[in-house]
Amino acid sequence: MSAHPAPARPATALPPVFAALERWTRERPDDPAVSAGDGTLSHAGLTARTAAIAAGLSAAGAGPETAVGLLLGRSRDSVPALLAVWSLGAAAVPLDPGHPVERLSSVLGDAGVSVLVTPEVPAGLDVTGVRTLDPAGPDCRAGAAHPLDVATPGPDTCAYVIYTSGTTGRPKGVEVTYRGLDTFVRALAGLGLPPGGLGLNAVSPAFDGWLWCTLLYLVHGQGVALVDLSLDGLRRAADAGREPVPAGLRTASLTPSLLAAHGGALAGAETVVVAGEQCPAALAERFSRGRRLLNVYGPTEVTIAATWADSERGDDVSAIGRPLPDYRAYVLDDELVPVAEGTEGELYLGGPAVARGYRNRPGLTAARFLPDPFQGGGARMYRTGDVVVRRPGGELEYRGRRDDQVKVRGHRIELGEVERVAAELPEVVAAAACLLGSGGTLGLALVAAPGAGEGLADSVTGHCAKLLPEAAVPTTVRVVDRIPTLTTGKADRDELARLLAAPAREEARSTATARERDVMAVWAEALEREIPGPDADFFELGGHSLAAARVVADLRRTTGLRLTLGSLLSRPTVADVAAELDRLAAESAVPDTGLRTAEGA
Repeated sequence: MSAHPAPARPATALPPVFAALERWTRERPDDPAVSAGDGTLSHAGLTARTAAIAAGLSAAGAGPETAVGLLLGRSRDSVPALLAVWSLGAAAVPLDPGHPVERLSSVLGDAGVSVLVTPEVPAGLDVTGVRTLDPAGPDCRAGAAHPLDVATPGPDTCAYVIYTSGTTGRPKGVEVTYRGLDTFVRALAGLGLPPGGLGLNAVSPAFDGWLWCTLLYLVHGQGVALVDLSLDGLRRAADAGREPVPAGLRTASLTPSLLAAHGGALAGAETVVVAGEQCPAALAERFSRGRRLLNVYGPTEVTIAATWADSERGDDVSAIGRPLPDYRAYVLDDELVPVAEGTEGELYLGGPAVARGYRNRPGLTAARFLPDPFQGGGARMYRTGDVVVRRPGGELEYRGRRDDQVKVRGHRIELGEVERVAAELPEVVAAAACLLGSGGTLGLALVAAPGAGEGLADSVTGHCAKLLPEAAVPTTVRVVDRIPTLTTGKADRDELARLLAAPAREEARSTATARERDVMAVWAEALEREIPGPDADFFELGGHSLAAARVVADLRRTTGLRLTLGSLLSRPTVADVAAELDRLAAESAVPDTGLRTAEGA
C-alpha cells in the first residue's frame, strides 16, 4: 500500500492482523497509529513504513523461518518493523536495548538471528555473521512507494520467538507459530473496543506483553502510545518537564504494580487492562468503577493470553476469567484427571495457539508440551505450573505456583536462573533467591567461600546486573552463615524472605531530622528494607521505577506537598528529599502580614 489508501482487497485474503491494518488505513488513514518519543505515524504512514522496511528485509534475505532481531526500543519504527517481519512470513525476535549486552548476545546466538534491525549496534554486542539493517537507512526507503505485499506462511511456521527466564541460568526462547498468532488476533478482535484515540503500551519491547498492547490497539483502530516507565524513561520525562504517562489515553494496559503506581494519570481512560501479575481485589474494584476493566492471564507458551475476566460481561475481575475463543483450559491433578469444581489443580492450556516449543530445547519442550488427551488428533496442551480453582460459574481463580517461578513487576523470573548466575563467581559457595514482601523485588542470600572479601554482596549484584534483566537483579543481597532449608532439603524461601527483610545491623538514626525520619519510613515500606540513615541513596538501596513512583505518591499524600518525581530522580538521598519537602513546605506557608495581630487586637 502507498501512504494513501489503495483499493481494498477482500479481508479474507489477508491474515487477521493485516486485514485490520488495511481496514484502518482505508477508513481512518490520518488517525494516529503509533505515538512515540521520536515521532508519530498515522495508519497510512504505518502501512507505508511497513512496506519500506519489508523491502529492506526482503533484500537482506528475510523469509519464512528466518530469525530477524528487532532492537529498536520504543521507537515509532518498532511497530512497522514487527509488521514487516510478519508480512514476509519471517520470525521476529524482539529485543530490549536496556538488557545487558551479554544477554542480548546469548539471545542472538540461540535464536540464530541472521538479520538485526537496529539504528545502532550497542557497544560490545558481537554481530559477526549478522546483517544489520537501519530502519532509517536507504535500504528501508526504497520500498515506500510500493504496495505492501503480505505472504501467507504455513500455519506451523514460526512467527516470533520470545525469550523468558530459564532454570538453567540462561533464557529460553518460546517459538510461537503463525497459527497461534492468527488465533490470538481473531480472539482479540472480539473484545470490541471503539476505534480512535490512543492506548498505552509501557511494556518492555522484549516481553510479549508489548505484543499484546500493540495488537490490541491496532486491531481496533486505536493508536499505540509507546511510553517508557523505566528509570531512564522517568528521568527523561522529568528532564523534559512532562508527566511520564501522557494525558488523554482511551485505553491502558498495565501490570497491577504499574497500575497502582501510575493509575492516577488514567482518569479519562475508558478501558483498563491488567495483566502479568495477580491483581489484588481492592485494585480491581477501584479501577472497575465507571469504566471497563479486563483482567488478562496467559503464559508466553500459549501466544500471549489465554483467559480473561471482563467487567462488561459481569465477571469477577479479581479472577482470571474464562478461556479466549478457541482456547481450552483444563484443571487437572497429578494423573492428568480433571478435578472437581472448587478443588485446586494445575492449569493446562490447549488449542491452536499452543506454541511450537522451546527453541533448541527438545527435552524441556517434551516436558512442558504434552499430548492433549481430551482432543486427540495430535493436539497438544501446555503445562503452566499455575495452581487454579474452577468456580461453579466456570471462572478460574489463580492460587499460586507449583515451582520456583515468580513474577516481579510483571516479568516472569525463574529463581534458579538468578541463583545460578550468582554462583558463577568462585567466591560463592551457595546462593538462594526469594521474592521479597509484596513481590516488587528479589532477595538473595549467599554462603561465601573461605577468604571471600567483604565486598562479595556488591560483586554479586554487579555480576547479576551484567547478565540479567533489571527486574531479575536482586535488590537485597546478604552473606549468611547458612541458607535455611525445609525438611526436603530445599531452600526455605519464606524463611529466607523474613531473614532478608530484617535489618542487617542496627544503625543509629538519632542524627536524622523529623522530616528525614518520615522520608525513611516511606522508603522502608516501598523498598521493604531498613534505611540506614539520611545519606542513604534511593537507587543504591535497590530503588526502581515503580518504587520511585510509589514513594513520591506516598510522600505527597502524607505531607500534602507536591513533591515531583524529577526531584527524587535528580537528588536521590534521604537528606535531599527531606530538604526539598522542607522547601516546599516553606513556599506553601501563608506569609505573616500582621493582619491576624490587628484583627485580634
